[in-house]
Amino acid sequence: MSATGSNTARRHPRPGPAVLFAALVSLLATALLGAPGAAAREPAETAPAAAPGAAVDAEPAPGAVPTAALTEVTGFGSNPSNLQMYLYVPDSVTANPAVVVAVHYCTGSGPAMYSGTEYASLADQYGFIVVYPSVTRASKCFDVSSPQALTRGGGSDPVGIKSMVDWVTRTYSADTDRVFATGISSGAMMTNVLLGDYPDVFAAGAAFSGVPFGCFATTDGSEWNSACSGGTVLHTPQEWGDLVRNAYPGYTGPRPRMQVWHGTEDDVLRYPNFGEEIEQWTNVLGVSQTPAATDSPQSGWTRTRYGATGDQAPVEAVSLQGIGHNLYAWGMAARVLTFFGLDSSGPGPQPQPGACKVTATTSAWNTGLTGSVTITNTGTSRIEGWRLGFTLPSGQSITNGWGAAYAPASGAVTATNASYNGTIAANASVSIGYQASHTGNSAAPAAFTLNGTACSGG
Repeated sequence: MSATGSNTARRHPRPGPAVLFAALVSLLATALLGAPGAAAREPAETAPAAAPGAAVDAEPAPGAVPTAALTEVTGFGSNPSNLQMYLYVPDSVTANPAVVVAVHYCTGSGPAMYSGTEYASLADQYGFIVVYPSVTRASKCFDVSSPQALTRGGGSDPVGIKSMVDWVTRTYSADTDRVFATGISSGAMMTNVLLGDYPDVFAAGAAFSGVPFGCFATTDGSEWNSACSGGTVLHTPQEWGDLVRNAYPGYTGPRPRMQVWHGTEDDVLRYPNFGEEIEQWTNVLGVSQTPAATDSPQSGWTRTRYGATGDQAPVEAVSLQGIGHNLYAWGMAARVLTFFGLDSSGPGPQPQPGACKVTATTSAWNTGLTGSVTITNTGTSRIEGWRLGFTLPSGQSITNGWGAAYAPASGAVTATNASYNGTIAANASVSIGYQASHTGNSAAPAAFTLNGTACSGG
């Protein structure tokens, strides 16, 4: 095995330009599945997050790559479709790190996924490792269609990606209970496939503008399925679930959780695929298709959670009103990490029992303000690790904060505890605060959730 450094020096990744969808569907997927949209942008600076854990001080393992640079790894294992493997390991990689597989869109590449999303900068913050698989076939699309791809160990791209995960696990003693997949468009379809083929490998996935496992299936060697892309492949939840279960016959272990995102105006992979994904994964995970919770974390978004109400519900679905196929935007990866449970030093906290109360005030001047927030645990159990959710009034944007890490800077914000205040005893309180700019509305947020539970006002 060998590892060779790329020409990409360490930096916070910059979002790439949007890909224009001008080609016809009949020309396969090559120009139809696009890159992250132009809305992606560098996130505003926020207060530093709690340290993700003890950094690895031991000598690097044989084959370990340079840190803080995108590096190509070769000879990583079985690779029937000649994928390339790119790896990002942060300086602050934790002992037994989590692994995130970030899968690119058609016409893209591993380096483009690195530059166009913020997973590497989030790895710097939280200490996990990012794998960027890269297609070498002419279409630059992942194989989500062939019988080989839709069968565990059947060959093609899923086998190569599994080999990449195995290489990272061996080399870095990665936590096999914290391996995740996420992707955009073709990469979103591959995320569905990976979770179906390898439910014993992946703990959760997040798919942006994808289709259900098996929807794109073909038997004539074609990479493109027009019926699926057009949203006309419809099955019952049981039928969709059986497609997943048949990929690994006899498997009875736990199934990975799934987060799906889709725009209502997607003209490449039509919106009905969103509902079919929900049907598939709720069936696979054995939870009701009736949402346990529905909210709007950002204007124009509808988020439904199935099987539980918290941040790590079995299935989470986010519908974006009026948005097309170029769905992914800067800041969404932070929401993926919350769903994965990686935005802290270890697996994210599950919703806590009990109740909470939040009081919030602001003190404003000209175009700025200071916000003060007090969180009180009014339940009977101690809270270990917390995330406070709230929506800033329109025109407000956090410029710095204390007592928590705030992300994103505007809209629906999540404040994650610092290393010193993550425990809130019963009837105890924690105070945090932030400074923000405003364009006239200097009011405090009106509603809060703590670890997914609505809090009363003070």
